[in-house]
Amino acid sequence: MIGMIMFLVALVMLMFGFPVAFTFGGVALFFGIFAEGMDLFAFMPYRIMSVMQNTVLMAVPLFIFMGVILQRTKLAEQLLTSMGRLFGGLPGGLAISTILVGALLAASTGVVGASVVAMGLISLPVMLAHNYDKRLATGTICASGTLGQIVPPSIILIILGDVLGLPVGDLFKAAVGPGMLLIGLYVVYILFLTRLKPQTAPAMPPDDSISRSREIRNALLAIIPPLALIVVVLGSIFTGIATPTESSALGGVGAVILAIIYRQFSFKMVWDASKDTVKVTAMVFAILIGATAFSMVFSYTGGDYLLEEWLLMLPGEQWGFIILAMVVILVLGFFIDFVEISFIIVPILAPVAEAMGINMLWFAILIAMNLQTSFLTPPFGFSLFYLKGVAPAEVKTTDIYKGIIPFILIQILVLAMIVIFPGWFGMSSTY
Repeated sequence: MIGMIMFLVALVMLMFGFPVAFTFGGVALFFGIFAEGMDLFAFMPYRIMSVMQNTVLMAVPLFIFMGVILQRTKLAEQLLTSMGRLFGGLPGGLAISTILVGALLAASTGVVGASVVAMGLISLPVMLAHNYDKRLATGTICASGTLGQIVPPSIILIILGDVLGLPVGDLFKAAVGPGMLLIGLYVVYILFLTRLKPQTAPAMPPDDSISRSREIRNALLAIIPPLALIVVVLGSIFTGIATPTESSALGGVGAVILAIIYRQFSFKMVWDASKDTVKVTAMVFAILIGATAFSMVFSYTGGDYLLEEWLLMLPGEQWGFIILAMVVILVLGFFIDFVEISFIIVPILAPVAEAMGINMLWFAILIAMNLQTSFLTPPFGFSLFYLKGVAPAEVKTTDIYKGIIPFILIQILVLAMIVIFPGWFGMSSTY
């Protein structure tokens, strides 16, 4: 039972706010010495070296760099301004434009914090000035900002590809359908709500100072550059021209070219973006090293065998396991980050899924969709904190919490649809 006790101790320490990497590493060190002694950690340097030499994980810093560069080019500002004018004349038009811009930012930057903050600074004041319901406005921004976790190229999918031993390109292809469905249901929800309650999202009055053709032209000029980058990055992966790691390098170069096009390029910007990339990458890899030590001790003490035996005895076999796994990940997402869940929980569940003959590609997409919800669920949903940090004083935390509830339910609905109808998305639940 040592493995199960150390797992519970780690969760409790995380809930008390201890740093994630040091929590996993410290708990592993304490229980490892207690169970076997320092000799247990003799192979730890080799495990760390294998992590550092993993070419799949090289895509993580490169995609982060691409996202940070694009975030500094004022891409979000230009997209939101153009799309807002294009759709603002419709009831709920500003909310719909926010979702579409969020989708474009997801496929080009994938940086949740940057997307939410940018749209919170630009789109939220405009929506509030046009008498949008505060709950709808904040919920739309939070939900659209988290699309980068399921819409390729997604850091979650890269991490899951490494943890589960799946080709990242296959994961990117499989995630396109669920991502598009999620975006579509967000838009349908806005249209339905504005039809039912028009006062929650009134239309903007037309701007007579600019013609409709000019609005369309400006929108196209704002959309085409990031769309071209998306086509180059994802197209090179889907056609087999480049691996995800190679395409991430291509994306970094493309982001710099877009910065030049938008006249935002400077060597200082590249330097600052590089520093931000190093900070985020160091955080991810520090957690990975701590999780590697934790999983090594957990496996040595027999915790994985005990848990696997218990999970294999669940009623309902495959479906019982899938339901329990999704519920556990959903609940843990209320309290801990997607990186910890990917490195600690997923490796525990993966052997059981394989033993049951579950299609691991399908299982990975289920996990990715579920992990996206962790950015929205209180009390520790990061998108909620990002938005609250830039929202006007009139927007209360309770407004944000209430606003994201419909979008969380939509995400759970899409998750249920992937579980029940995998064929709709070109997948199978079993091998």
